[in-house]
Amino acid sequence: MKLMIASDLHGSAYYVRKLMDAYAAERPDRLLLLGDLLYHGPRNALPKEYDCMAVAGMLNGVKEKIIAVRGNCDCEVDQMVLEFPITADYAMIACNGITLYATHGHLWNEEVLPPMAEGTVLLNGHFHVPVCREHEGYLYLNPGSVSIPKEGKPGSYMVLEDRTFTWKDLDGRKFEPLH
Repeated sequence: MKLMIASDLHGSAYYVRKLMDAYAAERPDRLLLLGDLLYHGPRNALPKEYDCMAVAGMLNGVKEKIIAVRGNCDCEVDQMVLEFPITADYAMIACNGITLYATHGHLWNEEVLPPMAEGTVLLNGHFHVPVCREHEGYLYLNPGSVSIPKEGKPGSYMVLEDRTFTWKDLDGRKFEPLH
């Protein structure tokens, strides 16, 4: 199974179009979204082409492929325009023999670990920085942010295929995350 993982879209129609182009090129079995889909949040500037309804329309177009968790900027009213569930705080996913604990990062993260078995991969968004860090007992990964990247990194997503995680910018070019 090929899994595409993205986070922190923050309502940017411009960057979500780029993500959907990457999705079409990658042809994953599933698209895992780690929260903060529509709203930009009070601490962020408006992202390029901020248009929550356009973003909802693009995501609804692939709703049968999406697994999503709630971010700190997502709320029940967002669920009214999205045709796939977004209100769970986490998702446990078995993929290619790997157990993934997918959550946004505002509740569970490297500093506040969720209850998870040894060997689990902890996936977070929230911090807007692509990261890969090995810890004793688990691996921590962050795909970065689609629309509001930080620390000079590009807008990005991750792909899990054949037990390998790869970080890519929105043009599909591979790059190395922070360690």
